[in-house]
Amino acid sequence: MRYPKLLISLIVILTACAGALAQDQHAAKPPHPASSQAQAQPPPAPSRPQVAMPDAQKIVLLLRGTLSTLNDALQTGNFTVLRDVAAPGFREVNSAARLSQIFSSLVQQGVDLAPVAVITPQMAEAPTLDQQKGMLHLKGYFPGQPVQINFEVLYQAVNGRWRLFGLSVQPASSTIAPQSASDGAGNEKK
Repeated sequence: MRYPKLLISLIVILTACAGALAQDQHAAKPPHPASSQAQAQPPPAPSRPQVAMPDAQKIVLLLRGTLSTLNDALQTGNFTVLRDVAAPGFREVNSAARLSQIFSSLVQQGVDLAPVAVITPQMAEAPTLDQQKGMLHLKGYFPGQPVQINFEVLYQAVNGRWRLFGLSVQPASSTIAPQSASDGAGNEKK
């Protein structure tokens, strides 16, 4: 009695898969009969292409873009774009609703990340690149008064582009003393 149920389940699964496969391939020409055996075997695993450490300007652009997108999400309550521009692994584990929950404390604090568009980030650690995983790790802060924005970001190389894979953003009291109106030699600026 178990076998007919298993067989019916298997047929249902195969039918669903065949329908999905047909939708994906409806515009493709049917394979040549001589090549059908090669297509039945999975393609060899592609070797991960070497990724290069981005230069300082590219790192600044990556950080500004990511935090500007996060700021848009914080201001609108819509985390869909932040999720959609991220790496596939990030999207798999984070829905827009989950991202809204994760960053809810920033919303409650009224954090505005707009100044990151013009402030140069300071790196707390040298950027690191994991070639085998294709991951770029950045940790630092955007200085500001009275609050600085600490960040830790992980990017993954996906089809030649750096995509968000992990993000932590925390406002913190600024440790930089306010600059006086002197020119550094003790003379007042006029």
